[in-house]
Amino acid sequence: MKQVDLVLLHPPSVYEFRDLPIFHGPISDVIPSSSIFENYPIGFLTLSEYLCRNGITVRIVNLALKMLEDFSFDPESFVSKLHPVAFGIDLHWLPHVDGSLRLAEAVKRRHPDTPVIFGGLSSSYYHQEIMRDCPCVDFILRGDSTEEPLRLLMKAIKSGGEYGTVPNLVWRNGRGEITVNAISNRPSALDYVHFDYSHPIKMTMKYHDPSGYLPFRNWLSNPVMAVFSCRGCFHDCASCGGSASAFDNLCERDRPAFRSPERLAKDVRNIARYTGAPIMVIGDLLQAGDGYAETFLQAVKKYRVRNELAIEFFHPPPPDFVRKLNDSLINFNVEISPESHDPRVREAFGKSYGNAELEASIEALIGSTCRRLDLFFMVGLPWQDYPSVMESVEYCGELLRRHGGTKKLLPMIAPLAPFIDPGSRLFEEAERFGYRLFYRTLAEHREAMLMPTWKQRLNYETKWMTREEIVRATYDGALKLIELKAAHGVIGREEAEETRRHIRMAKDLIRRMEAAPFLDDALKMEIFRLNRLDFLCGKHELQWPMNGWKLNLKNLLRLLFG
Repeated sequence: MKQVDLVLLHPPSVYEFRDLPIFHGPISDVIPSSSIFENYPIGFLTLSEYLCRNGITVRIVNLALKMLEDFSFDPESFVSKLHPVAFGIDLHWLPHVDGSLRLAEAVKRRHPDTPVIFGGLSSSYYHQEIMRDCPCVDFILRGDSTEEPLRLLMKAIKSGGEYGTVPNLVWRNGRGEITVNAISNRPSALDYVHFDYSHPIKMTMKYHDPSGYLPFRNWLSNPVMAVFSCRGCFHDCASCGGSASAFDNLCERDRPAFRSPERLAKDVRNIARYTGAPIMVIGDLLQAGDGYAETFLQAVKKYRVRNELAIEFFHPPPPDFVRKLNDSLINFNVEISPESHDPRVREAFGKSYGNAELEASIEALIGSTCRRLDLFFMVGLPWQDYPSVMESVEYCGELLRRHGGTKKLLPMIAPLAPFIDPGSRLFEEAERFGYRLFYRTLAEHREAMLMPTWKQRLNYETKWMTREEIVRATYDGALKLIELKAAHGVIGREEAEETRRHIRMAKDLIRRMEAAPFLDDALKMEIFRLNRLDFLCGKHELQWPMNGWKLNLKNLLRLLFG
């Protein structure tokens, strides 16, 4: 096979997760991936498509998934057989800090003369520390839109060109000094990006590597496609690394870059041409204004897309907009994250709306053809103590009493874990918000990811709850919510009892781990066994209805070969 120019590698959160007795807990229970976060960034797809379109060959390898699926798989041996011009490794969300750096070290052992490129929000935030302390990393591309900077960097690597002109690049000069180029590539719109899902299918066939391109474990049985409406955000949720403040700090972006609503609708249509899998529209459509959202809806209506569309809102949509959703979309569900029942807690977190507005939106959605409404609540918020968490669960119970008979409403609760994102307001102004941070540097967070329990991983506690109380509130809140969901027929009695049993086992394991002078073989076996379980809810609760997962072979072949 002809040499590949760039291999993009996605690591597990903890490189030696198969050997280290670390109890991950419920940190990934309300997302599709497992606790090692094997879901690679969607930016891998846009980078690969953009570079290939410009004559640079790219291969994506989801090493995390390969390691998860096959415990005999040796990632370093696999990497040793690859011989690209350069390797790219994502360090986007901070939980990947150990996996990303360990993988970079392994790559350098096998390919000491091959450049290693890092990218992602956490790489952007910690670029100085990485370049100072991690000689295995040669380059970092900062910012949220690095397709063109990566093309220019690859061109410079291949030709021995000048790195000083590559926008967004952090590099070392001939004297080993760290040089930080300006973040001058900040596109104001995203129409230059192609969200082309035929591209990874073509690459899968080219490299004969299905597992290298699969997004996460069990994706084939629970496929989820995604399209992005924007990069950046107008909202400023206090802990979020993708908030307005964080994008300003990390990417020097003062406003989001939007994809045009017409192109976004075409992205949806193109996916629907060859699969009936659910499609998540990432980013609140109303951020860019009512006109943007309505243009998108009218275009999707024209295309008669039958796939389940998952629409997320950062602010509850008003009833008149719900009617427009109802009129335009054949199959859809909605996600809203109120975070707390208490408007004071919600506002301190960065969401300024009251319960009357939230409940009017819920009422409208339940009364529409929306097939499911997911409500996400969180543990570890400003002004939130243990009783407040339990009151949020009781509030879920009240909503279920009103609407549970429809089987549409699905409330969930999860901890703010493992980390408050660097660059967010909570991270930068912890004391002002009533928080205490245990870890600040990249090295400290890397050590935290290797702690035995998820309580010890938490990089914060608050004036209102210690780490112990956050863990207790998470499990107790989940137990009560499971009881309420079972009582209102949202989940079955047997499933509820199984989840309760998992939570009791988790609480007992943490107690025994903390009491033990060392982890004996029996405890280690119990840790590995429980890491395979769900705790706060079953993964099937996250699955959306499918309009047939069968591929449309005729259209797929047309997409692949023209």
